Amino acid sequence: MASDYLDTRQLEAFVAVVSIGSITGAARALGKSQPVVTRLIQDLEGEIGFALLHRNGPRITPTEKGVAFFAQAELFLGGLRTISESARRIHAARRTAIEVASIPAIAASLLPRALAALPADRFPDHVHLQSISSENVVQAVMAGTADLGAVSLPLDNPGIDIHWLGEVPCVAVVAEDHPLAGKTVISAEDLAGNRLIASANPFRLRMRINDVLSSLGVDLSSVIDSNATYVSLSLARMGLGVAIVESITLWGLPVEGVRVIPLSFHIPFQWGLVTAAGRPVIFEVEQLVATARRLVSDIPQAIVYDKISQIQNFD
Repeated sequence: MASDYLDTRQLEAFVAVVSIGSITGAARALGKSQPVVTRLIQDLEGEIGFALLHRNGPRITPTEKGVAFFAQAELFLGGLRTISESARRIHAARRTAIEVASIPAIAASLLPRALAALPADRFPDHVHLQSISSENVVQAVMAGTADLGAVSLPLDNPGIDIHWLGEVPCVAVVAEDHPLAGKTVISAEDLAGNRLIASANPFRLRMRINDVLSSLGVDLSSVIDSNATYVSLSLARMGLGVAIVESITLWGLPVEGVRVIPLSFHIPFQWGLVTAAGRPVIFEVEQLVATARRLVSDIPQAIVYDKISQIQNFD
């Protein structure tokens, strides 16, 4: 790498091209000429020492390394925007904007309801609710680019303060015309010969699903996995298999055309609301944390824990 520092204009150009899909569109969005955007990306590739884009005429696609670099560049630029917003808030002597990073399940269910339950006169002027993976939530909270994070367990990071943790059971979801749709409870035997639909991350909920189903002798050779529960629900609605999903998304975002059926065995989905350790928590975040905790009592079969040691041993 020719320099220890990268030009943010280069990163903005690269992120814009990947997000929009063309240099022409990126140039229009950035208010720059096409040759300027092309040059910025070429300079960036020269700085980092590897190609970021495949160029085939007007078609632009990121390379494998470009995909990985895009995630980091987007996170970095999001942090800069947060710092800029924080500076404006400090200048105005007020803190009325909050950044929330959350896993999709909580971003689509609990947090919207918690925001809706906030007093109108105390509602932040600006809320940015970002739906990302647990790993990126932790990074954003620790980097200070998110004021509040909602992350799934397991979680063991000394740079994170956990305010409270929640748990809901997983359920089975099938299309209304699926052969199992008339069941009142889904057992391990019912899953035999059916395609499984589940979350993709092998180190979080999927690990628990696999462990439990394997212990029950369920064949896991036919699977469709995705990165969000609402995607799994859509796949199940199309009759592509039996979705084993956490139940909080269905509570916050009901889906038509499916049957939700309890499981005869227990697979817990656990999450926590977190902030950066050692940093003061602003009032707007405190009230969102407290409101979300209060609403958990409305979720069927939900449990709230005060500390992670209470749920370290999973059944």
